[in-house]
Amino acid sequence: MRPAAVTAVPPTDGLDGSGVLYELKLDGFRCVAFARGERPPYLQSRSGRDLAAEFPPIAAAVARLPAGLVLDAELVAWREGRFAFEELLRTRQARAAESTALGLIAFDVLALPGRDVRRLPLADRRRLLLAALADVPPPIQPVMATTDRVEALTWMEQLADTGVEGLVCKAAGSTYRPRGAGRVWVKYRRSDTLDATVRAVVGSAARPEALVLELDDGRVLLSSPRLTPVQAGRVAEAVHGRLGRTVRDPEHGSVRPLTAPLRAEVTVTGRPPTATFVRLRGD
Repeated sequence: MRPAAVTAVPPTDGLDGSGVLYELKLDGFRCVAFARGERPPYLQSRSGRDLAAEFPPIAAAVARLPAGLVLDAELVAWREGRFAFEELLRTRQARAAESTALGLIAFDVLALPGRDVRRLPLADRRRLLLAALADVPPPIQPVMATTDRVEALTWMEQLADTGVEGLVCKAAGSTYRPRGAGRVWVKYRRSDTLDATVRAVVGSAARPEALVLELDDGRVLLSSPRLTPVQAGRVAEAVHGRLGRTVRDPEHGSVRPLTAPLRAEVTVTGRPPTATFVRLRGD
């Protein structure tokens, strides 16, 4: 099941009316972990690939679970006080050499030994998950979750510096449907509102389509999605008389650089980061 992206955290009755379970959204590899007794564990990625050989500490921990237990989880790395997605992309030898901490943060249970529980409501599966992992030590642990929206928002803000991305919000009565979540699972990604310098425009001077933006930390991003008609009109007015000749940018194609600085407010979300244009700065 894959949650749909939303721009606001839903209220407690905002999905299917059964209540909402709010979970921390973590930055890692999605992984369904199969404990198989005497057979090697299987760590299934979203593409179906087995990740066990790449993450031996996690595979060893799953191997100690009761045979037949199946967990839906996020495989994460932790370094210098933050979740560190980039560590997951390194070789296992490089991670081992620097003692990178790995974890398997479980947010659902799909099967218990001898029992498929996907048709049970999420609220019941959550109780079964907590019971199944009650005596299981790290690196496997359940995700932080609550039915209290205010508490979830507080967690998200308090833990932002650790790399928590946002919240995954799920209807408490939802069953596990392998072919998709529809709108009963949604994800809200925390965004940062930042100032940026407009370096160039994409499209015509009269109707810009996007902006090449330089953040104050040096990152250069192309605004997305496409500017609305109102935004394009305001940008066109502001850049009039400030545009140089069209040049070929190696990353963004044909652009028209600004000859005088212009500041904008943007929201930056996600990995890789996406910059959404909000407005031009009046100052």
